[in-house]
Amino acid sequence: MSEGSVRILVVNPNTTASMTALIGEHARTAAGPGVLVDAVNPDTGPVSVESHVDEAMAVPGVLREISAGEHAGYDGYVIACFGDPGLLAARELARGPVVGIAETAMRAAGYLGRSFSVVTTLSRTIGHAWDIARRYGLADLCTGVHACEIPVVELETDPEVRHTITETCRAALRDDGSDVIVLGCAGMADLRDDISMRLGVPVVDGVTTATVTVESLVRLGLRTSKRGELATPPVKDHAGLPSTASW
Repeated sequence: MSEGSVRILVVNPNTTASMTALIGEHARTAAGPGVLVDAVNPDTGPVSVESHVDEAMAVPGVLREISAGEHAGYDGYVIACFGDPGLLAARELARGPVVGIAETAMRAAGYLGRSFSVVTTLSRTIGHAWDIARRYGLADLCTGVHACEIPVVELETDPEVRHTITETCRAALRDDGSDVIVLGCAGMADLRDDISMRLGVPVVDGVTTATVTVESLVRLGLRTSKRGELATPPVKDHAGLPSTASW
């Protein structure tokens, strides 16, 4: 594949533009030479994804951005929210690979140690993080999920965020006996290197990991299988919503 031919679209499922900018910045730092990375967020949906309702409300916007990316000719996609909202539906719509940050971060952590701990935002998301680990077959590697109790939108404004998350990671390593930390929110992407240096263990951020994963799959010429479940969905009308023919 020639230089400059890989185009990746990173979709932040929430509508907070400042977080999208941070996500895009860190995704671009991870991408290889000649890779174009754009970061977008939907125009409608929750300002942050911190509940099952938030996640359900975010999915239509994610799918619209994936559909727009297909029309624009992107080669692959990152869904930049730790719940991986709409991941399978996005894979139905896209020809190229679609990677969620939770799946790729957990899989990468499994390459780096015998076990990992997840550090997320609020306690109410802990059960969902465990569900995700089980869904991907990685629950045996996950020794704990811990919350720093900082809401997503406050990751950009809380002056104690770096200290609080670092100390939550330190406690997770101690209590779980784990080898690796997985950061459980796209808004934590800028903390990875600092926490790793302070704690002396690998810290995996899903935004950068997913970006590199998508780039690698595209360069290998691999696309989403369209045989069976992830085949392009049938065109049909949805009451009160745009027809899938317009996607």
